[in-house]
Amino acid sequence: MYEIAVLTLFPLLAVLAAVTDLARMTIPNWLSMGLIAGFAILAPFSGMDMTLAGWHIATGLGLLVVTFSLFSMGWIGGGDAKYAAAIALWFGWPATLEFLLISALFGGALTIAIVAFRKMPLPQLAYNQEWITRLHDPKNGAPYGVALSCGALYVFPNTVWMSTIL
Repeated sequence: MYEIAVLTLFPLLAVLAAVTDLARMTIPNWLSMGLIAGFAILAPFSGMDMTLAGWHIATGLGLLVVTFSLFSMGWIGGGDAKYAAAIALWFGWPATLEFLLISALFGGALTIAIVAFRKMPLPQLAYNQEWITRLHDPKNGAPYGVALSCGALYVFPNTVWMSTIL
């Protein structure tokens, strides 16, 4: 049961975060809270000792401080800040560093794709889709939750969670 929970919970919530951020330009709080609750429930079954769990918690809290500083400066969204910290809680250190670097690469590619998309005229049919027009509008930012999810899913197989399963 533990293995099924690990293999489904984190990836499912990561995909849902990407989809909702792409569609609505927001990551709901319940997704970040789901990751936090999932960690709290599954960590005792992972074989993680209290010291390692403490480092995971410290990593998540540390990234929350950094990301909320970025949010307060208007550089990232609040949902992105909470979501990145919840991922860091799962990953601990140093996997969070790898996650941040990979997410930055995905974020760069995403930004280039969105800039190119915004230079193209929208077909008339696309104007009926609110999420497409929102994404096309240069006044809006990029749905960075997509990049965070891609980075998280890329790094997840190399985390302590997968080593406990394998």
